[in-house]
Amino acid sequence: MSAPEAARTRTFSWEDPAQTASAGLEMEGLDYVLAIAEGRMPAPPVARMFGFEIAQVERGRVVFAMEPAEWMCNPLGGVHGGVAATILDSCMGCAVHTTLAAGVGYVTTDLQVRYIRAISPTEDRVLAQGTVVHTGRRTATAEGRLITERGGRLLAHATTGCAIL
Repeated sequence: MSAPEAARTRTFSWEDPAQTASAGLEMEGLDYVLAIAEGRMPAPPVARMFGFEIAQVERGRVVFAMEPAEWMCNPLGGVHGGVAATILDSCMGCAVHTTLAAGVGYVTTDLQVRYIRAISPTEDRVLAQGTVVHTGRRTATAEGRLITERGGRLLAHATTGCAIL
């Protein structure tokens, strides 16, 4: 039997999410998401944990980027499907947020993800593109696609519903 391998560790830090959320209520949704993308507002803890960055923002469309990593692996050695679901939920929710007025929030009510191919922890950067389909007074819907940055191979696609608060 070989000697046990040393355990790997990962740490990250974040700012108080309540302060950021409170400041965000004062801003139009598009301006708030842009402020996070440009670093004028801190990223939420979930983005820091997974290493998400906002690569593109426009009204009704947001693109997140992420580097798959070994610490994201499931027992079979691929990136866990929950990581794909999380980045898709995030980019679609932020796309909805860009359509909302100041003081208006949202919450995901449902999320449907279809996994097309496994994500390798050695994969180059992946992009999650969220696009609003509908924003109303009480509900919004969006769709998302998770692709490889190089080559644009489809990894997963999703739809979401959001309640407008």
